[in-house]
Amino acid sequence: MNNKEKSFKKNLDIKLWKEIMLYSIPYKKLIIALSAVMLLVAGIDAILPLLTRYAIDNYIVTGNLNGLYSFSLIYLIIILVQGINIFALIYFAGKLETEMAASIREKAFTSLQELSLSFYNEKPVGWLIARLTSDVHKLSSIISWGIVDFVWGFAMMFSIVFIMLRLNFRLALITLTVLPVLLIISIYFQKKILHEFRLVRKINSKITGSFNEGISGAKTSKTLVIEDRNCEEFSDLTGKMARSSIKAAIYSSLFLPSVLVLSSIGTGLALWQGGNAVIQGAITYGTLVAFISYTVQFFEPVRELARVFAELQSAQAAAERIISLINTDSEIIDSKDVIEKYGTILQPKKENWPEIKGDIEFKNVDFKYSDNEEVLKNFNLKVSAGQKIALVGETGSGKSTIVNLLCRFYEPVNGAINIDGIEYRNHSQSWLQSNIGYVLQDPHLFSGTIRDNIRYGFEDATDTEIKEAADLVQATEFINQLPDGFDTEVGEGGDLLSTGEKQLISFARAIISNPAIFILDEATSSIDTEMELIIQKTINNVLRNRTSFIIAHRLSTIKNADKIIVLKNGEIIESGNHYQLIDRKGSYYDLYQNQFYNRRNTEKQRITS
Repeated sequence: MNNKEKSFKKNLDIKLWKEIMLYSIPYKKLIIALSAVMLLVAGIDAILPLLTRYAIDNYIVTGNLNGLYSFSLIYLIIILVQGINIFALIYFAGKLETEMAASIREKAFTSLQELSLSFYNEKPVGWLIARLTSDVHKLSSIISWGIVDFVWGFAMMFSIVFIMLRLNFRLALITLTVLPVLLIISIYFQKKILHEFRLVRKINSKITGSFNEGISGAKTSKTLVIEDRNCEEFSDLTGKMARSSIKAAIYSSLFLPSVLVLSSIGTGLALWQGGNAVIQGAITYGTLVAFISYTVQFFEPVRELARVFAELQSAQAAAERIISLINTDSEIIDSKDVIEKYGTILQPKKENWPEIKGDIEFKNVDFKYSDNEEVLKNFNLKVSAGQKIALVGETGSGKSTIVNLLCRFYEPVNGAINIDGIEYRNHSQSWLQSNIGYVLQDPHLFSGTIRDNIRYGFEDATDTEIKEAADLVQATEFINQLPDGFDTEVGEGGDLLSTGEKQLISFARAIISNPAIFILDEATSSIDTEMELIIQKTINNVLRNRTSFIIAHRLSTIKNADKIIVLKNGEIIESGNHYQLIDRKGSYYDLYQNQFYNRRNTEKQRITS
């Protein structure tokens, strides 16, 4: 699988963050409320040292306690108001974080629904899970709490600088001489931190993918006895992530103490110069205490902003991946005219959809997967409505490619595919795919009941329609034998049912919407002989009066096909019905004879043993 990620900018990407902030537009009232609360918090934090200065100069230094109780009451009220502000900021920030995460995940998931099959063939499941979980959480967290820290931090800094300059202009300038050095240090460390966090996010995606493969492939791992190798590979990934995480932590741990040292130097300068000013009578003792308090307070938001800035580096790595996912363009796109008339995948205009009869024609079709060799070259095939077409050939001959093109999971590089005489790109993808029933070799069932799975693609189906679909595919008998009948849970992926039972459920699910075109992809290759007979009857029932394509491994299942297409290297080498091809004694005859004798020998061995 292709899990390579594109390279991103080394520094903060303003354009990227502007795009991210577009997702906050629906929550602008919440953001405004949060910002207003943070301004109140910063304002109260800024005036508290002035109150301390007033108390020192008017009560402590003078020893006069007149008015102290009134002052204490005012101070208490201010503290209570600040407590309410803190509650409000936690509530607003938490709500913004949760709703932003939900919004971004919904957008990303919607984008995934619109992407073509080739995207899923290239991206591992773990890669996608990491995007929608940890990356989204990281991003929504920095947006919500970052607003808190940025608004509070800058408001505090500007308020403190203003007050410090008003209290003593010269002393303020001396204290702030450390800021240029702080700026240089910040630029240096942010580059280092961003680089390491990008590596962490990439490796995290691989670890999530490794988790997924380890769980889904547990049976294969045990049969191949490769648990030790799996552990080694996983340990190597976690080791790389640990090393990058440690480097990022080291840079962060050096960055924040550097800010702390500089803030201490600024405080020391204030003490030195301010102490001299008090001795000389240039300022009051209360003013010096307030000034020292402001010096300490000034570097507190600086440290917080430095911390947030470091986290922003990590969040940008997550943001880059989420936005790249959301902005990924599907390889299969309907034209504007088609969308205007027939709608999109998510918003179809079904009232404009024409009925499909089932005439299909491949005209001079060329196709290749990405940069690989050509799979089909100048391929031609004409199918009349209601015909049953079987596709036979060795692995890589083009069987699956033909049905994937028909379903428009991919599109021809050259040539055309016509449905009822019209090039199928002149209709919408959803129109075509809603008229196709597809049964896979290894059918996937969704967690839930049998009833839920049968009507999965047709939510409006009634219980009567569900029962009729099950009857048509001969699934009712085994369903009724289950403890809860149609309400029996199938388990994750349908693991509580046998392969044959899952196959029958997938037949019922495909047939309930009454598709005009039906595709069976090796539908009988993984089941026993008894279930094959049941499914063979099911196929005859389901495919009656429908245009159908059967990719066949067991040739006994296609003896009744109207036309059998024998493929080799993407070309048709033989075509005809079963008896015509047997009489020709060509490639199909050889395939049938080999399979017949192999199967007969297998049966003999089974009976003998």
